[in-house]
Amino acid sequence: MGRHSLPEDSAGPEHSPRQDPKRSGSAARRRTVAISTALALVLATGAALALRGELLSPMASCASDSVRLGVAASPDIAPALREVAERARATGVRSDGRCLDVKVTSRESYEVAGALGDDSRDPGFQVWLPDSSLWVDRAASSPTASVPLDTLGGVASSPVAVAATPSAAERLGWPGKRYSWARLAAAATGGEDLRLGSADPARSATGLLALARVNASMAEEGGGAGKGGGAEARTAATARSLAERTSDSDEQALTTLPRDDSGAEEGNPRRNQALILSEQAAYRHNARAGGAPRLRLFYPEDGTAGLDYPYTVLNDDSLTTARARAATRFLTFLAEGGSRRILAGHGFRPTGGEAVAAVTRTAGGRAPQPYGVAPASGPSGAELDTALGMWTITVQSARLSTVVDVSASMADPVPGRRGESRMDVTRASLLRALARFTAEDEIGLWEFSRRLDGARDHRELVPTRRLGRRGPDGSTQRDALTAAFGALEPVRGGATGLYDTTLAAYRKAREGYAEGRFNAVVVLTDGSDQDEGGIGREALVEELNRLADPARPVPLIAVAVGPDADLSACEAVAEATGGTAQRVDDPARIDAVILEAIVSASRAGGARSAR
Repeated sequence: MGRHSLPEDSAGPEHSPRQDPKRSGSAARRRTVAISTALALVLATGAALALRGELLSPMASCASDSVRLGVAASPDIAPALREVAERARATGVRSDGRCLDVKVTSRESYEVAGALGDDSRDPGFQVWLPDSSLWVDRAASSPTASVPLDTLGGVASSPVAVAATPSAAERLGWPGKRYSWARLAAAATGGEDLRLGSADPARSATGLLALARVNASMAEEGGGAGKGGGAEARTAATARSLAERTSDSDEQALTTLPRDDSGAEEGNPRRNQALILSEQAAYRHNARAGGAPRLRLFYPEDGTAGLDYPYTVLNDDSLTTARARAATRFLTFLAEGGSRRILAGHGFRPTGGEAVAAVTRTAGGRAPQPYGVAPASGPSGAELDTALGMWTITVQSARLSTVVDVSASMADPVPGRRGESRMDVTRASLLRALARFTAEDEIGLWEFSRRLDGARDHRELVPTRRLGRRGPDGSTQRDALTAAFGALEPVRGGATGLYDTTLAAYRKAREGYAEGRFNAVVVLTDGSDQDEGGIGREALVEELNRLADPARPVPLIAVAVGPDADLSACEAVAEATGGTAQRVDDPARIDAVILEAIVSASRAGGARSAR
């Protein structure tokens, strides 16, 4: 994901210059204490403060005695927060005796998550309120993250559901017929031929959470992880279908619905008949529908995900003690009855996820749809990365050169897996990974050890070609790779020619670069380079730096398998190409790590291109 600069709004009189890096650690600790202390004091003494004048007459002058707080909020909740902020000003809400002046700006959550990794700009706000905690996790885990983030709790919630036009809903049996995520997805890819749209999962928490739930639902209905290949193929089919009807944002997705309820546009193939939406987005659409069709909501019976709107404080140099206390004061004001009514009036549920009858009815929920069930706990970070990885390789087809270590050590047993070697588990994991790719993806296979093919340490087993390509005998590239993965065997007495192989594979991938695709080299090794006569590590890194071209990126994804793999070498060569490296103690996780690495490398590519 690219990093986006944010406007440098004036921070007001409390803004302090960025501190010397030598003092930033102690300053951050002091600010953390300030936040926690302020929150405890406000929560413990809120009632007393109100009695002592914390809520003063609206006539009280705040012009020369206010503390300004900047809040960047997700576009869906920003209007409600502005109304709450105006109410705070109108009623004279104070923090430490000073009027609370909250300025709310609308910011796409994915843009802020990317921008918080850039320490060259002042974000211009002290509180961030994205629509989902996944953006906070992403910002905090970024390798370039520079701003400590402290989440103090949520302020609202909204479940993710599937909204359909009246005619489509009737055809699907609304409200009496209940669906799982898997069956709703099947309606969009099977006989129902439902035109289902979504916001881009790379930019929308709604889209990504739903895709992760579809993946989990299909795995459950397909018999669990052991039978996940078919489930993964069905999820990929869903992703392909959604990719054809993807909008940049939830708001833009709503514009793809029929513009009136006459039915004339229902058959228009460019118009969606259903959307993956939050309940709040459906509420907002129905409340202002005018002549447009009012949506009906299907709440998946196997548990929906939910948006949780985390109240997150940027614990950076601009956060003075006064602002820290103002941030906690505004949070407690958001929890008060009047503010909660404002949030409900904009279509939000309370933080616990309990259904609000007026909200649900306006949004299009009816019994026996399970709208009253609070959203389940969200998908794990690994599940989200898997879903996003699948989305990445579906929307932007991949061209991958897979390079697998077949040295003797790959025959070593895997702890905890009776009778299975590293190669046994690696083969199974690679086959699972292969099932995640589409017929349009291009994948090839090399194996390497030491002097495997004459003087060369590597051998090309399957050239990199489109998985759907058929040979003279009618078999596909996927068939060839399946057979080749299954036939991989360790070479008895074989050493590891890692560096020469890496360079050769990278050069070949650069020569075969495919425009418009995600190009990468995936190297799996369980050892360190043992070729004394080959290229050295420093020379390899220097040559990779020379070959790497930001305009034609080919990141190297290095997977260090087991405790004996040279992770530092993997990190060095991967970094030279803009790629990533990761150690995997259990080879069964190789497929998940490859998908995670594709996501990470694609984000890094976007960041480089944005500079």
